[in-house]
Amino acid sequence: MAFDLDLIKNYYSELPGKIEKARNVLGRQLTLTEKILYAHLWDSNSSDAHERGVSYVDFAPDRVAMQDATAQMALLQFMQSGKEKVAVPSTVHCDHLIQAKSGADEDLETANETNKEVYDFLASVSNKYGIGFWKPGAGIIHQVVLENYAFPGGMMIGTDSHTPNAGGLGMIAIGVGGADAVDVMAGMPWELKFPKLIGVKLTGKLSGWTSAKDVILKVAGILTVKGGTGCIVEYFGDGADAISCTGKGTICNMGAEIGATTSLFAYGEKMGQYLRGTGREAVADLADGIMEHLRGDNDVYENPEKYYDQVIEIDLSTLEPHINGPFTPDLATPISQFSAAVKENGWPEKLEVGLIGSCTNSSYEDITRAASVAQQALDKNLKVQSEYTVTPGSELVRYTVYRDGYLDVFEKIGGVVLANACGPCIGQWARHGAEKKEKNSIITSFNRNFAKRNDGNPNTHGFVASPEIVTAMAIAGDLNFNPLTDTLTNENGEQVKLAEPQGIDFPPNGFAVEDNGYQAPAADGSGVQVVVDPSSNRLQLLEGFAPWDGNDLKGLKLLIKAKGKCTTDHISMAGPWLKFRGHLDNISNNLLTGAINAFNEQADSVRNLLTGNYESVPKVARDIKGAGEYSIVVGEENYGEGSSREHAAMEPRHLAVRVVLVKSFARIHETNLKKQGMLGLTFVNPSDYDLIREDDTFDVEGLTDFREGQNIWITANHSDGSSDKIETQHTYNDAQIEWFKAGSALNLIKAQNS
Repeated sequence: MAFDLDLIKNYYSELPGKIEKARNVLGRQLTLTEKILYAHLWDSNSSDAHERGVSYVDFAPDRVAMQDATAQMALLQFMQSGKEKVAVPSTVHCDHLIQAKSGADEDLETANETNKEVYDFLASVSNKYGIGFWKPGAGIIHQVVLENYAFPGGMMIGTDSHTPNAGGLGMIAIGVGGADAVDVMAGMPWELKFPKLIGVKLTGKLSGWTSAKDVILKVAGILTVKGGTGCIVEYFGDGADAISCTGKGTICNMGAEIGATTSLFAYGEKMGQYLRGTGREAVADLADGIMEHLRGDNDVYENPEKYYDQVIEIDLSTLEPHINGPFTPDLATPISQFSAAVKENGWPEKLEVGLIGSCTNSSYEDITRAASVAQQALDKNLKVQSEYTVTPGSELVRYTVYRDGYLDVFEKIGGVVLANACGPCIGQWARHGAEKKEKNSIITSFNRNFAKRNDGNPNTHGFVASPEIVTAMAIAGDLNFNPLTDTLTNENGEQVKLAEPQGIDFPPNGFAVEDNGYQAPAADGSGVQVVVDPSSNRLQLLEGFAPWDGNDLKGLKLLIKAKGKCTTDHISMAGPWLKFRGHLDNISNNLLTGAINAFNEQADSVRNLLTGNYESVPKVARDIKGAGEYSIVVGEENYGEGSSREHAAMEPRHLAVRVVLVKSFARIHETNLKKQGMLGLTFVNPSDYDLIREDDTFDVEGLTDFREGQNIWITANHSDGSSDKIETQHTYNDAQIEWFKAGSALNLIKAQNS
């Protein structure tokens, strides 16, 4: 089934003319990224050439996608906007709230009981406002979007950081906070700083144990977790064209781990095959008719250095499988060097669990390649040494691989098939023994491996690899094992070697599904009632944040000076806290509980300047708020890395934090802070971070003249009577300064609609 076919037809009919206009404006040939961005300008009559990394630009995305954890807050905000129906096609996907514990059927039944209140809310609000609803068990948002909604040359925003998965179908798909989604659903322009461009030229061909996953693992090692910040990564070359569509999706999905705005591939034969294989022949035919406009211009690929801000070249024929981690997704090690790294770093050599699937690697191709390795354990009489789990990406994939016998293979080697949901990838894993906090190793085909990410245990060393490498390592149960070179001892005492994995892009008998889990909204939702129980601990109607009072901020107390990596997981943990994603006050009880206090090297222990005691971060924040005062948070590099969750911005705002001052921000989090009326500032001199003392209070000066491009001074007042003046800078433009003045971007939308 092809959704939004009329929208796609209209867009494709106008695309050639829009691209030609952009060529004339820029006076040169265009990358694919530029074609799509200029074709989605809010003001289609604009004749401006936008400067990469400088110009703030308004765009008109084609659609919005939300997962159930973030959709709650996004839709609670949308309900305040005054709109009767969403302005663009939008969907909600119930994939985050299903906890992995016993297996697919039992876990889904438990989730439906435990989360009934939330699911009913999301279903009813979707029904009322014209939003497509995908039931629990339908699949993970990004896989479902790839199978049903993504189209070459389109533009989508989604309230999840791995929204770029749709780049595998040639779409600019960008992860955002819920407030951004509200803008677009309310018919407003969506603002983005015009990104810089990184070109990745892929030559050669993947073979053997090397897969598409290894491309992004290699790129992550090159660019690091912040090397893609403010950039779109565009893959091109013969090697890129040859990768399967879902393989391209894997690469784009994990581009979030390098901080990239998004990633994408050009339209070609593999994408056309995938569209047809998933019942969208009409879209494929339309795309084939304008293929030249869904790829970069010829000179771009012939002379990439002229068009991209940075060019990376990777020869797929010589690329090794990689294993990344632990604790960060950019610590990339070729498998030939991995055993030595394990020993050198003292990582736990015994592998406890191997986990495959998730939104990153759960396609038919991924499952069949992993199953070909698992089958060898049966054929060669090998006993699997590690626990093993499989997370299908969608009901379409699950039903098809079940029909074709692959799930049976996994179960025969002792594997547990989990629900079509995020599960262990996002910390929704009731892992037995995790509470003991023992040092151990796991390996996954997921995308993210921060400390405590998967099971809540800070001593779990999480490694990331392809599904087939994960499967081979689980069979061996030993991180020192290299399936390309090493042998294993089977139950008969024989030495056997695993053969290269074999996979299939598409099921020979086509995809099949009995119930894909989709519910269309009411044609007229005006009579639908959305009820939120005032006594609920899961859902809470929102009240707008107070507008700025027009004065400088004086006497801010230091809430925490965070040391080292401070991701959105550190600021607002997932796992058991997911159940409070629709209740701002309750979820605020996890505020910054994972951040490390620079003064005592501990998590969730900061000095309360009102009492002099060391207490929990949320407790101290509530005390400051209760006293009618405000606070400030100080951090280091790439603050807010990771998930798009806007709760990491809404919680501090709710608990009277007014300023976040850091060395640098991750893109999505900085935008989320701005949307919620916060001041997100960076040190002009990063070394000034060292001037901050534990008992400081702060004065923010010059807000009465807050304007674009002008630095702001903060005075750190020390308890000994001395002080330091710290120069800070910001990236607010005129429109974003109005968000600050109004108290939030949503406050402005409400005012305009009223």
